[in-house]
Amino acid sequence: MNETHKLVIIVGSVREGRFGPVVASWVADRAREHGGFDVDIVDLADADIPLALPEVSPLFAGDSYPRPEKMASLTSHLQEADAFIVVTPEYNHSYPASLKAAIDWHFSQWKAKPVAFVSYGGAAGGRHAVLHLENVFTELHAVTIRDGLAFPFYYRSWTDEQPQDEAAPGYAKAMLDQLAWWAAALHAARSAIPYPA
Repeated sequence: MNETHKLVIIVGSVREGRFGPVVASWVADRAREHGGFDVDIVDLADADIPLALPEVSPLFAGDSYPRPEKMASLTSHLQEADAFIVVTPEYNHSYPASLKAAIDWHFSQWKAKPVAFVSYGGAAGGRHAVLHLENVFTELHAVTIRDGLAFPFYYRSWTDEQPQDEAAPGYAKAMLDQLAWWAAALHAARSAIPYPA
């Protein structure tokens, strides 16, 4: 590929003992090998993300939205991204509150950009969380990628911070190929014509 796009990989869990950073690191390595991206990992555990939101939605407040000063780095990373991979566990058939709060504090940062998902959990491998996230990101005018990665029973299917499933790198490449295509197409579209929302 001749052109690379800024990819932000989001670690969605802030729980003690979380497995998310291990998954995110492995995915980041696959993305770097892919060659279509400049890769950055954003860990929500490092961000100040209050649950209480301002009265006015970021959709209407735009650049004047009053985010906490300590959120500036997170907002900047999201703004500069051409594409996202959200790494999420499944909590009670959905995704973590930390991830929802980070999403809700932003709006234009997601708009007309592609989002892929890598999930982990028990028998479902985090797929319930991804189904909910797809609905949320569609509301924010993001484009969700069909192919993703799910790791069922991650606590026994990973060894030395690597998945035991030999097919996992192939699935990762398929996801990254689609994400790169959408990143290029949507970047070009945003540059040519302002998105109408």
